[in-house]
Amino acid sequence: MQGNRNVLCFHVPGTLTANLNIRWTACFDGRIKHISAVASNDSDATLIAGDSGDTNEYLAAATIGDSNVPVEFDVDNWASTNTLAAFKKGDVLVFTLDYDGAGGTAADDFTMVVTLLEG
Repeated sequence: MQGNRNVLCFHVPGTLTANLNIRWTACFDGRIKHISAVASNDSDATLIAGDSGDTNEYLAAATIGDSNVPVEFDVDNWASTNTLAAFKKGDVLVFTLDYDGAGGTAADDFTMVVTLLEG
């Protein structure tokens, strides 16, 4: 049953040469239920998530999955500033990928899937 779940999917093919700054304006009140992120290679990429007022409000820098094995982030990973990863209609959600961590191996074929709960 789909219910009040919404899914945002992002894929960037090829080897990244710069950080990604993915933004989405919420069309409803809700919260982030789950994030799955991966590169196709053994990269050092890290992901943060928040809103335009605090870009790491939901998820502090965390290493994404490697070699096509996604890492999952959920309520156990949310930052202490917003343990529900809640947002309001009109908030701009921001997902920032540091493509090579702190100068390590750049991510290839980045994929991220975000599951949102409405309400």
